[in-house]
Amino acid sequence: MFGLYIHVPFCATRCGYCDFNTYTPTEVDTSHEAYLQALEVELALADTRPAETVFIGGGTPSLLGAEGLGRIMDMVREHVGLAPGAEVTTESNPESTDPAYFEGLLDAGFTRVSLGMQSASTPVLKVLDRRHTPGRAVAAAREALAAGFTHVNLDMIYGTPTETDDDVRETLDAILSTGVDHVSAYSLIVEDGTAMARKVRRGELPAPSEDAYADRYEIISRTLEDAGYGWYEVSNWARGGGQCRHNLIYWRGGQWWGAGPGAYSFIGDRRFSNVKRPERYSALLSAGELPVADEETLTPDQRHFESIMLGLRLKEGIPREWIYPGAWGVVDKHERAGLLSVGERVAVTDAGRLIADGIITDILAAE
Repeated sequence: MFGLYIHVPFCATRCGYCDFNTYTPTEVDTSHEAYLQALEVELALADTRPAETVFIGGGTPSLLGAEGLGRIMDMVREHVGLAPGAEVTTESNPESTDPAYFEGLLDAGFTRVSLGMQSASTPVLKVLDRRHTPGRAVAAAREALAAGFTHVNLDMIYGTPTETDDDVRETLDAILSTGVDHVSAYSLIVEDGTAMARKVRRGELPAPSEDAYADRYEIISRTLEDAGYGWYEVSNWARGGGQCRHNLIYWRGGQWWGAGPGAYSFIGDRRFSNVKRPERYSALLSAGELPVADEETLTPDQRHFESIMLGLRLKEGIPREWIYPGAWGVVDKHERAGLLSVGERVAVTDAGRLIADGIITDILAAE
């Protein structure tokens, strides 16, 4: 499959845990209009084919409004093209949405919305520096469904310093009350250089606990699966065909073009990224140049490494022939421990999900 990712680098404020390529109004000297004009030039120059999936992420794409996002989709149709039945997703922050926004997205051809909920706990949202109130994400999800979206995702984060098991249960109860068909749950990573990392370093916040991560993951998985959501990737659950087809392109080693400041592309065996600063991005495209900052051609060994690393996070696992002979002793050990299932495909079991990254590391080290 082939996908198109579009990065919107703007945020109203910066969350304390975020290290994405995003900029608040005081951090960047460019406008939404300049970004949109540059984006259209990049899409016109891009070496692509009609996209089977489109994913607009950020940043906060919803700051562009339904009109701005609709304008992006007009560019995509003109310069890239959409395959029949394409999945078209945008991320949105709850505080920058309303019923008219979701109706506008449907009119523009979007088929899926992903909302950043993070938590239903006021204290946890405060630690994360999130602006929305706990109830706003729930309301936004209901508004999207009422507008006519079939596929709506809620993102949650677990393992935030000061978070409790009851906070996680409260968030899950709120998610289940909405009827969305997809849930993503990611453990908090305290990234160097973020405001949260500085607070942890100064002792103002406790460091996240690995034991807490495991306990919270088990709560999340058990609750969602009891409610009819099936896991299809270690951090993602869906029901009724609600899997995110765009993200499956990444996990299955597909191809995509990444447009926008800091976006990554993977075409053929070539991986490349755009310059990060929106001003530089716009300047290069104004001169008729693709804004590529770094690129590499992946070797067969690198492709194999990434196929194992990503594929074993999926419930479907990987074909057994992908495993090199030297790693079968490790695979057999994990199978005996009930952490891997082995047949025509090799996959992590429910127990193995908790330590999937460690299992993958063991296999790759043995190879």
